[in-house]
Amino acid sequence: MSALPQDLPESLADQAYAQVKEMIFDFSLMPGDRFSEADLVAKLQLSRTPLRQALQRLAREGFLQVFPKLGWQVAPLDFDVIDELYDLRLLIECHAAQLLATSEDRADLQALVDIWMVPPEQRLADPVEVGTLDEAFHSELVASSGNREMARVHLGLTDRIRIVRRLDFTKPARIAATYDEHARILRAIVRRRADEAQRLLRAHIEQSKLEVRHITLAALHRARRG
Repeated sequence: MSALPQDLPESLADQAYAQVKEMIFDFSLMPGDRFSEADLVAKLQLSRTPLRQALQRLAREGFLQVFPKLGWQVAPLDFDVIDELYDLRLLIECHAAQLLATSEDRADLQALVDIWMVPPEQRLADPVEVGTLDEAFHSELVASSGNREMARVHLGLTDRIRIVRRLDFTKPARIAATYDEHARILRAIVRRRADEAQRLLRAHIEQSKLEVRHITLAALHRARRG
């Protein structure tokens, strides 16, 4: 491939990047799907140059694979890599919980309390909404710890596991469990019980990691139809 012009308007490449990434996350493009640049140029009504820059960026981030003269492929799910990302997530979030529970100058967690510590009849049921709120819960815990580098790394790995986490919330029982577990984690942090908060958070993430292993190609296709 020829080099891309350095003065390409950033907004066009960013737009293409966001659109293709969302197609992956909402299952319009499935893990293992192959496509050509021409396919997306027609579908997204974008010119080839910013689209190519976006695809190359997504490939660098691990979302896509490129095969010279054959086109592009959405990276197949690699459960060994996903396990490693979950392990890293576990380390970061447990450390964040410990910092929050022991800090004298911690961020206000009331916004999270208002979302997750509500009566059952006030809980949301839409999988997409709950999945988005779940990401925000974990990201906010890390951001509130005050460690900016930890938050930056956590944001990147959240992107990498988003597709499997969204599938987790297609099950009503998992939604209910998430509300219950988030509430217990918050309660432990607010009460400054660092060991308990870390134990609860570890169990919560480990269960999510186990659920990921049950994901099948059939589940992915059901999500796309939904």
